[in-house]
Formats: sequence, structure tokens, C-alpha cells
Amino acid sequence: MTKHSAVLALEDGTLFSGIGFGANGQAVGELVFNTAMTGYQEILTDPSYAGQLVTLTMPHIGNTGANPEDMESERGRAAGLIVRDAPRRYSSWRASQSLSDWLKDQNMVAIAGIDTRALTTRLRETGAQNACLMAGDRAETRTALQLARDCPPMTGQNLASLNTCQAPYEWTDGLPVIASGSNQRDADADRPHVICYDFGTKFNILRLLVESGCRVTVVPAEYPLNEALELKPDGFMLSNGPGDPEPCTQAIETIRRIVEYGTPTFGICLGYQLLALALGARTLKMKFGHHGANHPVQDLQTGRVMITSQNHGFAVDESSLPDHVSATHRSLFDGSLQGIRVKNAPVFGFQGHPEASPGPHDIQFLFDQFLQEMRDAGLGIRDSNIGEIA
Repeated sequence: MTKHSAVLALEDGTLFSGIGFGANGQAVGELVFNTAMTGYQEILTDPSYAGQLVTLTMPHIGNTGANPEDMESERGRAAGLIVRDAPRRYSSWRASQSLSDWLKDQNMVAIAGIDTRALTTRLRETGAQNACLMAGDRAETRTALQLARDCPPMTGQNLASLNTCQAPYEWTDGLPVIASGSNQRDADADRPHVICYDFGTKFNILRLLVESGCRVTVVPAEYPLNEALELKPDGFMLSNGPGDPEPCTQAIETIRRIVEYGTPTFGICLGYQLLALALGARTLKMKFGHHGANHPVQDLQTGRVMITSQNHGFAVDESSLPDHVSATHRSLFDGSLQGIRVKNAPVFGFQGHPEASPGPHDIQFLFDQFLQEMRDAGLGIRDSNIGEIA
């Protein structure tokens, strides 16, 4: 593993020096911390981390190397990686290369040798802030500090439009078959057809839709609704993604029309926030967000507590929910709203990540709930008059 000098500068003037073990270069973005103990490759390829530098609180990162199966998108998405220790050796029968080599292939800057406890404490006290990570022979603290301060804030950034697909495509892969066999699924015409609006979707959302028995078509974030309806969907998935939801005005308007049409709809993470905005609620920037795989969430109807995977820096303001929308889940960490449902309509959303990857599967049943909503609706959209909403 090739090492080189690296510096991390926070916009408030806090400086760290360490060892670079990824690509040479520089990266700027919002600095956040993630408390998950596993899944560093899934985290780094999650499009929701676009524009962010990720600090992992688990001290040893890279022990199991990297492999093609643990990608949550086609490439690395986080702006950079900060860890306490990056082991020289890795050990896993699934690994195809070291984390260091994978980071270089992804052109992702990374720094090790950082006191991540001190850094995380700093972020908890001050909130997420912009930072600059520089690695290589030209790493210099003064330049890094200026770049951190020049970085635009996350608020106001429509990053979904930069992390969506460019054209519609069919998705047929189910969950990975690690040892043998195939994860291809029959794209049978009798299976419920789900249109996934891609705001920066994770692969595992699409895999679980297929595992639930759905045909899946993925469309760009700003895909015209009349063209989506021509595909005769039985339901809409609103995916996760990065950035501030409020600037995604075209997506919000599309979702508003979907809800009016009465199609079963399931929003996850950014998709949930966009759904809330389309329904008339407000969103707000959190102090340091929720990033990790150990977040307790309570089902407000049953009282059941579930451990969930989370990755978001914005939240829906519960006090702004209109009368026809009810709260369904709440975080037990800070009381923030985690789920909503439209009363008397097959439309709901969840703030966390029921698809996990990485993380617990406690709330994965929401995919089954979505499938049941489509069944209860009679899978009738295919025969409806799509011209009414064109």
C-alpha cells in the first residue's frame, strides 16, 4: 500500500495531518461521520454521499479489502474518506483487491492516522461543516483551509440531478448469489411493474424490488410523468439520493401529480423528503444528520422499536405535515420524523434505508408492504386512461 502525506482542513480552522492511502489530489465537501461498524464499500458507493467527505468511527477500515459485489452504484460516490487506521493487509475470500487500490481506481482521496474520535466530537459539537482533504506531495494546510471555506454549503444544492441515470433502463438482478448460481430474475409481464425515479438510487433498493416479485424500470430524476405512465406502472418507487430536497422542483411537481393520480408510491430517504414536500410539508437541515447502521426507530402505531440504517442530513419538519398526512415512525435518538403515510391512499415514505446495505434488516418488510399496496390497488394502472394525466 503506497502512502503519502495528507491534510484535512475544516472551515472553522481545525486542522488534521495524516497519511494518504487513496488517490493523490484534493476533495472538498460537507464533512460527516458514519457510525456503522461494517460496509465501508457500500457506504462509499452510495450516491447519497455525493458531495460529502465521510469519517468512519470504526477505527480499522480496509480489513476485508474490496470486491465487485459490494458496490451500491457503478462507482465511488463519496468525495473522500477519513479513517483512524488503514491496515496494510486485508483478508477475505471475497476480496479482489485492497481498499487502497480500490480507492485509487475510483480516484477517491483518503486519509488515515486521524483521531476520528476527536473529529467526530468536533462535528457533534459544531455540526456538519465543509472541509478539504488533500493528499500527495502538494498537500498544504493553508491551501486546504481556503478551499474548505470556499466550498458551497449543502443547503440549496440539487445533487440528485447530477447523480441520476441518463436514460430509462430495465433492472432484473435480485440479491447477489455469492457462492454460485445466478441472480437474474424473469422479467415476466405478470409481475407488478414498478417505475423507480432515480434520484441517486442504491442498487439494493432495485434488488429488493425484484426479490419482492416486481418488474423494475428505472427512470431519470426529471423524467416526464406522461412518459412514465406510458410504461403502464403498477407502482412508483422514489429513491434515495444526495443533496437538498427543496431545489428539486421538477421532481416535487411530478410526485405531486403521482399522488393525485392515486398510484401506490413508496419514498425512501431523499424520495421520502421529496414526497413530503409534494404533500405540502417542509424540510430542514439537521445539525449533523444521521449516518450509520444502529439508529433506533419506533413504529408509532405498534410501538415496536427497530434498528435501522440511516444516511441523511435533511429531515421533514413534523409540525408542517398537512392534515391528510400522518406520522408513522420517529427516531429515538432525537425525536425526528422518520415516516409518513397519506391517509386513505396507498402512499407512504420512510426516512431511513429499509434496504440497508450496510445495516440491519429490521424494516425491510416495507418492501412487502409496498407490494401489498399494489395488490390491493388491483394492479389496475395498466388498463387506465393514461391520457387523463398527460
